[in-house]
Amino acid sequence: MNLKGLMADNGYAYPTGAQLRNIFASSCVEVAARRLNVSATDMYRRMKHVELFRDLIYPCYDTLHTQSRETVTDDVLEALRMRECKYGKAAAQ
Repeated sequence: MNLKGLMADNGYAYPTGAQLRNIFASSCVEVAARRLNVSATDMYRRMKHVELFRDLIYPCYDTLHTQSRETVTDDVLEALRMRECKYGKAAAQ
Protein backbone atom coordinates (compact mmCIF):
# COMPACT_ATOMS: atom_id res chain seq x y z
CA MET A 1 0.00 0.00 0.00
CA ASN A 2 1.28 3.50 -0.78
CA LEU A 3 1.36 6.45 1.59
CA LYS A 4 -1.76 8.06 0.13
CA GLY A 5 -3.74 4.87 0.69
CA LEU A 6 -2.39 4.41 4.19
CA MET A 7 -3.23 7.99 5.13
CA ALA A 8 -6.73 7.72 3.66
CA ASP A 9 -7.35 4.47 5.54
CA ASN A 10 -6.53 6.30 8.77
CA GLY A 11 -8.76 9.30 8.05
CA TYR A 12 -6.02 11.69 6.87
CA ALA A 13 -5.78 13.52 3.57
CA TYR A 14 -2.48 13.37 1.69
CA PRO A 15 -0.89 16.86 1.55
CA THR A 16 -1.22 18.84 -1.66
CA GLY A 17 1.86 19.87 -3.66
CA ALA A 18 1.72 23.36 -2.15
CA GLN A 19 1.46 21.92 1.35
CA LEU A 20 4.45 19.65 0.74
CA ARG A 21 6.49 22.64 -0.45
CA ASN A 22 5.51 24.62 2.65
CA ILE A 23 6.43 21.71 4.91
CA PHE A 24 9.80 21.48 3.16
CA ALA A 25 10.40 25.24 3.46
CA SER A 26 9.55 25.10 7.17
CA SER A 27 11.98 22.24 7.60
CA CYS A 28 14.70 24.26 5.86
CA VAL A 29 14.16 27.13 8.29
CA GLU A 30 14.22 24.90 11.35
CA VAL A 31 17.33 22.94 10.39
CA ALA A 32 19.27 26.03 9.29
CA ALA A 33 18.35 27.78 12.54
CA ARG A 34 19.47 24.80 14.57
CA ARG A 35 22.77 24.65 12.68
CA LEU A 36 23.50 28.33 13.43
CA ASN A 37 22.04 28.14 16.94
CA VAL A 38 19.50 30.91 16.30
CA SER A 39 15.73 30.94 16.65
CA ALA A 40 13.57 29.71 13.80
CA THR A 41 11.86 33.10 13.83
CA ASP A 42 15.16 34.90 13.24
CA MET A 43 16.16 32.45 10.51
CA TYR A 44 12.79 32.83 8.78
CA ARG A 45 13.10 36.62 8.87
CA ARG A 46 16.63 36.49 7.40
CA MET A 47 15.63 34.07 4.65
CA LYS A 48 12.51 36.07 3.78
CA HIS A 49 14.44 39.35 3.73
CA VAL A 50 16.82 38.08 1.04
CA GLU A 51 13.98 36.35 -0.86
CA LEU A 52 15.44 32.87 -0.42
CA PHE A 53 12.01 31.24 -0.45
CA ARG A 54 10.97 32.91 -3.71
CA ASP A 55 14.27 32.45 -5.51
CA LEU A 56 15.64 29.14 -4.22
CA ILE A 57 13.54 26.99 -1.94
CA TYR A 58 10.23 26.97 -3.82
CA PRO A 59 11.54 27.02 -7.41
CA CYS A 60 14.17 24.35 -6.68
CA TYR A 61 11.96 22.15 -4.49
CA ASP A 62 11.87 19.26 -6.97
CA THR A 63 15.66 18.99 -6.85
CA LEU A 64 16.31 20.06 -3.27
CA HIS A 65 13.91 17.64 -1.62
CA THR A 66 15.77 14.70 -3.17
CA GLN A 67 19.03 15.72 -1.48
CA SER A 68 20.20 14.85 2.01
CA ARG A 69 19.16 17.17 4.83
CA GLU A 70 22.82 18.06 5.36
CA THR A 71 23.34 18.99 1.70
CA VAL A 72 20.17 21.09 1.62
CA THR A 73 21.17 22.87 4.82
CA ASP A 74 24.66 23.57 3.46
CA ASP A 75 23.19 24.95 0.21
CA VAL A 76 20.58 27.07 1.96
CA LEU A 77 23.10 28.57 4.39
CA GLU A 78 25.59 29.28 1.60
CA ALA A 79 22.88 31.04 -0.41
CA LEU A 80 21.81 32.96 2.68
CA ARG A 81 25.36 34.16 3.37
CA MET A 82 25.89 35.21 -0.24
CA ARG A 83 22.60 37.09 -0.39
CA GLU A 84 23.15 38.80 2.95
CA CYS A 85 26.49 40.06 1.64
CA LYS A 86 24.75 41.27 -1.50
CA TYR A 87 21.90 42.93 0.40
CA GLY A 88 24.21 44.35 3.07
CA LYS A 89 24.68 43.76 6.76
CA ALA A 90 21.16 45.01 7.57
CA ALA A 91 19.83 41.69 6.27
CA ALA A 92 21.66 39.74 8.96
CA GLN A 93 20.31 41.78 11.86
